[in-house]
Amino acid sequence: MLNFDIIDATKKLGIARALKDYKPPFIIIDRYRLIDNGVEPEATIQLQALGKFIHEAANGAGPVDALASVLKKALTPLFPFLSEVTLLDYHANIIDSNLGTATSVQVSITFTDGTEVWNVYASSENINLASFQVLVDGIEFAILKKAEEEGSRIR
Repeated sequence: MLNFDIIDATKKLGIARALKDYKPPFIIIDRYRLIDNGVEPEATIQLQALGKFIHEAANGAGPVDALASVLKKALTPLFPFLSEVTLLDYHANIIDSNLGTATSVQVSITFTDGTEVWNVYASSENINLASFQVLVDGIEFAILKKAEEEGSRIR
């Protein structure tokens, strides 16, 4: 069987964000908007990165795919290497089934850039919000990882 070292990106981001000099490579403005008609969901976001304000929309095969698509569509022009980042696995766990539809859900996504593999996770009572946070963190980790590889800082 093949063995892979899977980076715990959630832990690494948590530590980085606790440091006084941490500056995120992008900032989401006012979360996201998601329209899911059951056929072709659409997501929109507004963000700031590298001194630019970006407002973008994208469709997807499902709500999580639409959220992933809009993030990559918004950020790839500024960070072209993100075109190499793919989602390998998506998993959602119900935390307490006794709460029914009001339960919290933990979402986990495994990403790769073709060289390394990292995992990110988050919890929320809203599966779409947990998914969005995980997608944001996975993309943020990819940008920080690339900057570290190149020995540069995100401007």
